[in-house]
Amino acid sequence: MTVNEESEKIILRLWYMTHRTSDWLRRCEDRIFSEYNLTKEQYAVLSTIKYLGEPVRVTDIARWLERSTNSVSMIVDRMVKVGLLRRARDRGDRREVHVTITSKGETLLKPAILAGREFIGEILSPLSHEDRRTLLSLLETLKYEALKYLNPGVNIEEMRRDEITAQANLVKRLIQYTSSSTPEAKRQGGKKKKAT
Repeated sequence: MTVNEESEKIILRLWYMTHRTSDWLRRCEDRIFSEYNLTKEQYAVLSTIKYLGEPVRVTDIARWLERSTNSVSMIVDRMVKVGLLRRARDRGDRREVHVTITSKGETLLKPAILAGREFIGEILSPLSHEDRRTLLSLLETLKYEALKYLNPGVNIEEMRRDEITAQANLVKRLIQYTSSSTPEAKRQGGKKKKAT
């Protein structure tokens, strides 16, 4: 087998493997979030709202999720009907609608985030810290190459800077949001309440 044939085989295997891995991860997320009566889409909307801060516009959720406003609006409509979200018109501009998470949505989101975080930690457990960093770097490279393909002339370095900041903020907010759900935090919270 020539080097070119071997290279072609690897490219095709990588193409197949990235799709299959993505499909399997989505199926796992479906199973995990369904345990909390959430779909992947509902989880994505709730965690985006939590990240962006309440109240938030549907257009902002769509932008963050890189989906059309119409598709996110339909998901939000269904979430309002089942009591996960609440819509309210902006007082200053009645055309704008803001979305907030209901107490029911909050009750489901926190344990779902923790379960998702536990799951991805378990999936990544066979990889060393260095392998995880390498995988992250490789996936980011593939993502930015795909973005360049879809948006010729896009400023990738600017996108990387913006994304690094956004990811750091997301991680910080999700850790803060879920930290009160951990057994250790609950014990410490209980101790603080008794002391006051």
